[in-house]
Amino acid sequence: MPQLSTGDSAPKFDHRDQDGGGVSLDSLKGGRLVLYFFPKADTAG
Repeated sequence: MPQLSTGDSAPKFDHRDQDGGGVSLDSLKGGRLVLYFFPKADTAG
């Protein structure tokens, strides 16, 4: 995946939420959205 910078458009995604339902960037269109990306190396996992 290419490096993102402040102001870039979010990449399209399609994943399951905590309840097993689908969530995608397209399904969230029209509302405010904050996506937080962090490197795996800075997590406990």
